[in-house]
Amino acid sequence: MNLFGLDFKIMNSSVQFPDPNLAEPEGIVAMGGELSPDFLLSAYNQGLFPWFNEGEPILWWSPDPRMVLFPENFKISASMKQTIRRNKFTLKVDHDFVSVIRNCASVKRDGQQGTWITEDMIGAYTNLHKEGYAHSFETYQEGKLVGGLYGVSLGKAFFGESMFYLERDASKFALYHLVRFARENDFHFIDVQQSTNHLRSLGAVNISRAEFLDRLRKSLAFSSIKKKWSGLID
Repeated sequence: MNLFGLDFKIMNSSVQFPDPNLAEPEGIVAMGGELSPDFLLSAYNQGLFPWFNEGEPILWWSPDPRMVLFPENFKISASMKQTIRRNKFTLKVDHDFVSVIRNCASVKRDGQQGTWITEDMIGAYTNLHKEGYAHSFETYQEGKLVGGLYGVSLGKAFFGESMFYLERDASKFALYHLVRFARENDFHFIDVQQSTNHLRSLGAVNISRAEFLDRLRKSLAFSSIKKKWSGLID
């Protein structure tokens, strides 16, 4: 199989993608392949992530610049602090991953016609969750799931994929606890992929692809917390 005319190799279950520095201007590095755990983990290890629409071939991205959130720079608003103090929500981690990713796929967002979280993507990330690489932070109100996020963890890096909310501040509550977990476990950064004003207001910043890949390389030198995180959260 070819990705953008460049041969890739499979060695010891690891897929070698084209050099991210050869990406198209919009950030596409490769097209095709599959959503197996080997492909996904190889992609994240090389600084790529999948993003495509239903009916399209899989597209593998490495945008430049790349938006990341350094845990120490997370900004929490006064209203969010009040929400936390009021105990309006409760948190669960890795309790119902499938419900989180399905809500991320189904909850409509302003300016978005459909979803990039296809059934194949749901199955692929559920498999990563079962293998201990993908995790969900879940916000509950009176026992009902009202918000959350999911992503992939490798080494000291967390790759945020998507979040949703059914009640105001529910996704921010989940992010607050992800950041708290990241600080307590010395994570280097949370990858949020694409630049948005909302994420910028929470402390995320753009860095160059070169800097991202360098920080990723250093983060991957550490062992992954490859198990359910539910028992690691206070």
